[in-house]
Amino acid sequence: MQKNMLEYNRYFVKNQLHTSYFASSKPARRTAILTCMDTRLTHLLTAALGIKDGDAKIIRNAGGTLLDEYDTTIRSLLVAILEFDISYLDVIGHTDCGVSKISSASLIDKLYSRGISPSSCQEFAGQCPAFEHWFSGFSNVEEEVIQTVKLLKNHPLMPKDICIQGYLMDIDTGELSPLI
Repeated sequence: MQKNMLEYNRYFVKNQLHTSYFASSKPARRTAILTCMDTRLTHLLTAALGIKDGDAKIIRNAGGTLLDEYDTTIRSLLVAILEFDISYLDVIGHTDCGVSKISSASLIDKLYSRGISPSSCQEFAGQCPAFEHWFSGFSNVEEEVIQTVKLLKNHPLMPKDICIQGYLMDIDTGELSPLI
């Protein structure tokens, strides 16, 4: 797979295909979007919202949500807001989210099966008091989006002039429903 990507990259550069992707680093729509890393959203999200390169900062993580006020995703959102003149922040969850199907126990078992020792997990958990929460999923996407929006709106470093809203996207149709 990596070899194919590198070969294509050489073709891409040689044929100057990059020229059609020129975009400003400051988003034209002054919007940042926090969403899930689900591969089904790669093109669906931007197509369903009419977003092209240069329109919005799109930040993706597992579930498109935040764990707590120290989540590193908040750092990325604040950098986008403060450095790139963002006025709107949209949190977009989606139906059939894989994070709603995971548990910390199953992920820890998968670490063990990939060669990570129980002692390494225990040592890390000792340094990460919320280890179980850090590795957990969620059961209700809508509630998770609502909680993330509330966390952002109440965050002590979030400028109060930022319009923050939450949505749920239907992964099959691209339909967006407002949540908060």
